[in-house]
Amino acid sequence: MPDTQPSRDSGEDDAPETAAQRRARRAQFLRDLMEARALRDRVQPRRARAARMRQQMRMRTFRW
Repeated sequence: MPDTQPSRDSGEDDAPETAAQRRARRAQFLRDLMEARALRDRVQPRRARAARMRQQMRMRTFRW
């Protein structure tokens, strides 16, 4: 029975990831997040507009 976890070729499981690997993984996550938000904005335009209005109100009332 094949295991469901993706296997790694080298023994990198217990090695800490480098800063470059972490930044690359974070960049990919942020790209996916922006894509998901854009898709949600396209399929729910009224909710997206309300969210933009709330964000603008938060920025107007924010104090430095």
